[in-house]
Amino acid sequence: MPPRILILTAAFGEGHNSAAKNLALALGELGAEARVEDPCLLGAPAATRTLSKGYRLVTTYSPRFWELLYKHTGDVDFSKQRLPLMRRPEREVERLIEEFQPQAIVSTYPLYPYFLERIFESRGSTLPSFTVVTDSIEVNPAWTQAPTDGWLVTDAATRTAMIEAGLDAARITETGFPVNPSFSRLTPVPADDSCDPFKVIYFTTAKVPHVRRIAKAILNASPRTQVTLVLGKNVRLLYAKAHEIKERFPGRVTLKGWTRKVPQLLNSHHLVIGKAGGATVHEAIAACCPMLVHHLVPGQEEGNLALLRQIGGGEYAPGPEAIGRHLSDMLADRAGGWRAMKHALSRHGRNAGALAAARFVLGRIGH
Repeated sequence: MPPRILILTAAFGEGHNSAAKNLALALGELGAEARVEDPCLLGAPAATRTLSKGYRLVTTYSPRFWELLYKHTGDVDFSKQRLPLMRRPEREVERLIEEFQPQAIVSTYPLYPYFLERIFESRGSTLPSFTVVTDSIEVNPAWTQAPTDGWLVTDAATRTAMIEAGLDAARITETGFPVNPSFSRLTPVPADDSCDPFKVIYFTTAKVPHVRRIAKAILNASPRTQVTLVLGKNVRLLYAKAHEIKERFPGRVTLKGWTRKVPQLLNSHHLVIGKAGGATVHEAIAACCPMLVHHLVPGQEEGNLALLRQIGGGEYAPGPEAIGRHLSDMLADRAGGWRAMKHALSRHGRNAGALAAARFVLGRIGH
């Protein structure tokens, strides 16, 4: 029988789901049976969908308000918090354990380790449980105070920050963010590429005016630039503006809706422009694809930008003018700025986080 690993995720931000799904893929490649579940969606589907939609709206349109909420979570003792809304998700976790009979449990959302502690106490028995921290450098106390057998973190700087906060170094393992295992098998654009054309991939947000302005800034920065607009969940909302740009710059614009080929796209483009979410930032790092961050959720995503800057592989460009300026600087002197970023990302070398995390978990249960 293959080892069974239960992975718990949540619909509040793409990073949690991305980490969970990619870890399951890696565990499958290594011969394990992995099951990904969202206890909040199972136990309180209507409330979870409403809260998830509210999360996206607030982080997109009122990021400073979200920053206040996010920082407040550091004052909450989740070990004692028994909100009525959370009782059914907690019961779902217990049901999943009984039904799936896992050898280990991995949480990619910080609330579940507190559930597990209470469940193990009521059962009188425990299972190995690990927590994948999807934040970088600036880690919310909800992660660090969670009861767990070990934390799997994205980078050395995050591990150091957690140790300095008083956590046991032996329980913190740097694996890298669990990116899709295919990143480890793909070849990025080389640092000595001609950069003609210079291919930019732009992950859009729901802010309609920004799509046209940012796309124009990319295309006007140099006659060599081409852009792939990934519209994702916002395809209906953004398509008209995106198509307008495609018509205005013939042969230089590609439109994509929802895509499962993000690893291939990032490894075939020179630059990515997007928000500083954990999944996007670490996928860019895995593909050694320099990044410009056009949208940042204060508090929650500041550490991701700090990591990019620390590596030397990205910068903050909040708006069309900043994006155009950074692009022009990168492409000056035979794209010397871009090549320096490529070399920095190559030295950092993190393209197999899911596989590293999977090997760690299986190693801890003797497989």
